[in-house]
This record gives sequence, C-alpha cells and structure tokens, in this order.
Amino acid sequence: MLRHVSAGLAIAAALTLTTTGTAAADPAKGPVVVADVTLPAPALKQVQRSIADDHGVRLGGVGSGLFPAGRAGEFWLVTDRGPNGQPTVDGEKRRTFPVPEFAPAIVRVALAGGTAKIKQYMPIVGASGKPVTGLSNQAGHDETPYTWDGRTVLPYNPSGLDVEDLVRTRDGDFWLVDEYGPSLVRVSPDGRVLERHVPAGLGLTGADYPVKETLPAILASRQQNRGFEGLAISSDQRTLYLAVQSPLANPDKKAAKKSRFGRILTFDLRGGKVTGEYPYRFEDVTTFDPKVNGDQSEMKISGLAYAGPDRLLVDERTDNVARVYSIDLKKATNLLGGPYDDAKTSPSLEELTGASGLRLPVKSLVLEPNALVPSLPGKIEGLAVLDPHTIALANDNDFGLGDFGPDGRLVDSGVPNRLVVVRLAHALGAR
Repeated sequence: MLRHVSAGLAIAAALTLTTTGTAAADPAKGPVVVADVTLPAPALKQVQRSIADDHGVRLGGVGSGLFPAGRAGEFWLVTDRGPNGQPTVDGEKRRTFPVPEFAPAIVRVALAGGTAKIKQYMPIVGASGKPVTGLSNQAGHDETPYTWDGRTVLPYNPSGLDVEDLVRTRDGDFWLVDEYGPSLVRVSPDGRVLERHVPAGLGLTGADYPVKETLPAILASRQQNRGFEGLAISSDQRTLYLAVQSPLANPDKKAAKKSRFGRILTFDLRGGKVTGEYPYRFEDVTTFDPKVNGDQSEMKISGLAYAGPDRLLVDERTDNVARVYSIDLKKATNLLGGPYDDAKTSPSLEELTGASGLRLPVKSLVLEPNALVPSLPGKIEGLAVLDPHTIALANDNDFGLGDFGPDGRLVDSGVPNRLVVVRLAHALGAR
C-alpha cells in the first residue's frame, strides 16, 4: 500500500505530493514524503520452512535495520531475534520466544508501483549451516528464555543473535550489530556468520562460528535488551560506527535508568579493532516525550547512518516519538581506554549530570518523522541516507506481537512494518 502519491522513487526538486485531506507539501518549505509503503508480512512458516509451529505469527521486525541495496528503490533490512514477549507469570516478568527456532534474517525488498516485494530472504546461519536462532546466549548475562506461555524454560544458545542494524560492504559481506553481547557480527553474502566481536572477558563459548573478544570490556554492562542498536559505514568502507542503544548499567541499573549519556564507537575494518569511543548526550525526556512521565530510561538510539566525514545521522526515540539528529564527532572526546572505560571510575560516565569537561558531539535536529507522518509508529529503528537530500526510515512492529489466545495462536497487534522515504528541506551538511 502506497500512502502518498509519488512517481516511483525518482526524486526531483520540484516534486509536490499530496495525501488525502491535506494541502500539497512544498519542498522549498519543508520535508516531503516521497513514498510510504507497507512491507509484506507472510506467515513465518512460509519464509522459514524449518519452523514447526509459528503460532500464527507473521514476518515482522524487518525495520530493525535499513541500508540501501544499490539499485534505486531496493533496500536491505534485517529482523531482530524474532517474535518475543515479556508477560508476567507468577509475579515475574519472563522473556518468551513463541517461535524459538526462528532465525534472524536479512531481507532485500524492492519498492515499485506503490508496493513492496520481497526479493531475497536469507536466514542467518552458523559455520555448520544451522540457523543461529534468536535465543539468549548465556545464563547470568542474558535473560532466561521461555516458551510462548512463560511456563517452560528453553535452552540457551551461544550462537543466538539479536541483530538490530546492518550495512553491506562493496565485496558483498554484511556487518550487523547485536544486543546480547553486545557484539559486532560479520556475515557472508550467503548469510553465514564469519566472525563475532564481543566485549573482552565475556567468555562466550560454544558458538557455531569464531568469537573474538575485541570490544571494550565495559560494554558487557549493557542493560538487558539494550545492547548495540545502530550501525553505519563510512563512504571509504574503512570505518564502522556503532551505537549502544541506552546508557550502560554502570555501575548499576539505577544509574542507567536516570542517565543521559550513551556511547558511540568507531571500528577499523582493516585492523579489526575499536579505534574510538565517544559520549552521546540524550535529549531530556520531559520535553522530548511528555507521555512517558519523565522516565529518562525510555530514551534510546535505534539507528545510525553515515552523513559525511565524522558526521552521522542518529535516530533517537521513545516508543512514541522519534527524531533524527545530525552529529559531528570531529571534536568530541575520545573515551577509548580512558577512565570512563574503567568500571572502577566514580562517578562513571553514566552517573554524570553535566558534561564534566567532556567535549560532546555537535548535534542538530534534521527531521521529526512523527510530525511529518502522524500515523507512523514511534518505534522507528531503520535509518538510511540515499543521497544528500533524501533519507529512508523503517519501523519495527515487533512481529505484530500482542496477546496469545488460549489455543496459543497470536492475536496480532495490527501494527504493520512501513518504509518511508523523505526528501529533506535542506541537504545534509548544508546548514
């Protein structure tokens, strides 16, 4: 379904679009929606034949990451770990996996004629060719996995991935970020994990692929379900940029819930190592999203995109509101190997209430997607730059997960996955 009239994805400066009940948008005065497409949602058993029972769950979560696929109108997307919930059972919140055999997948879609078609669906597999699944890796470090009803404990899987963003290199390899470790993962053009970079000292063993402890140890203190969430690659293909979704639980969860300081890292692809770590200050939630009643922990980074040397676009959001900011890392303080990488430092980065001598990235607002498209879900996680004037956004619909009936079948939430292309009012870097 195409919600806005457009001439495909060709973008011209004079393009004027209308949507029912509104006046025509003027590109000279503000951003313009070029395309707004609902993505296909086949049954999980249709896309992954090894699934015995999909409990009525359809393909979703594909807006967890977004990257241009090379051809106009085509995109790479990635699912997260798959359908999962957190019901309260016997007074305890439990992480459930209704379809535990589901494998996170890389998906290529093409937009044409007002619709989106799946051109390629590639489940991620280990060295043996077996699907990695999205199950938790380690007892004590990750949440205990349960069946759909929260009653039966599932086995941990050290190969499991909760991937949240992706890029593709010119040689065809994919790089993805994961929430569990958190980790950085290289995947071959046919979907096989080639290596996984995790924090020093994590001690992840038994995975069906090589694991390398190359990331700062402090990252292992990520909050549950708040690991790496954003990923970008420089135009020269030498540097990856990785964003932790939320402040680290450093020294504890209490500090994380109140903190406004996150971390963005740079990773050198030739050397295979982290080269930079920069502070990122989240917006004050009280003005960003008044609906969450001052809960600063609702603020997250859910996407990155490369916008030029040392410059990134950042998707900062709650579950209700998303905004795209431009940041410049050029003069920001590099924390790598310094006191804020030491768990003994007090106050920690996450406990700071002010900049405390840190040079923060220069930050400016680029777009308010929910103001431009009020019907767009707030949980926008995919972000891509198509050209200096045009960006694309996608939402994560959590596989439509709502409640399960007594028969174990999903009562779908009805929230679709959508992909929106926007022509900006100003070229990136022009202001």
